[in-house]
Amino acid sequence: MAHDNFMALMRGAYVQAFPPQIELITEGDPSDFLHIVLTGSVDLFCSWNGRETSMATVRPISTFILAATIRDAPNLMSARTLEKSRIVLIPSQDVRAIFNVDNSFARAIVAELAQCYRSVIKSQKDLKLRTSLERLANFLLRQQKRAAGEAGFDLPFEKRRLASFLGMTPENLSRAFKGLQPYGVTVTGTRITIADQSDLEKFAKPSPLIDDHST
Repeated sequence: MAHDNFMALMRGAYVQAFPPQIELITEGDPSDFLHIVLTGSVDLFCSWNGRETSMATVRPISTFILAATIRDAPNLMSARTLEKSRIVLIPSQDVRAIFNVDNSFARAIVAELAQCYRSVIKSQKDLKLRTSLERLANFLLRQQKRAAGEAGFDLPFEKRRLASFLGMTPENLSRAFKGLQPYGVTVTGTRITIADQSDLEKFAKPSPLIDDHST
């Protein structure tokens, strides 16, 4: 984007550090700020009729509530820090103003929204086309890939949140972990060990059209 437009965008922006478990935005509230995660991680979650579900985890360097910012619409999700995090807050009205005058910035926003849309489609395919056991197996394979292919790695968050993220109850998650034992998966607390990756892959059948969120 043009330097002058960038400086105008940053004029009202500020960086703030938040401790863990701080709610940053609330579902249904106006989208007053675009948030950019610099360090730490943020849980995007929704609630309805006494139930709550985790939608996504935002890690550096990523925005969240971008669509609501551009549309000047209410937040569709709430957000809270999972750990100590540093976050840039940019007034939404400033983002919209620069979006209207800077073509390069507008194209970057459209590219980011397109990537987010594709990620939502992949998540829906994962949820609707796979059994709970298959969802867990593919999630573990994705986490193993993030751990540089190591046989042993730690879950990125607690099991209760993992169950919510995968559309399962904690009890179903526990049964699913047991169901993966024949494929070489062992669990000790939040530590996962995959003894035979090829055997687990034969069962999980990972697909880049679902599991590769970089495409």
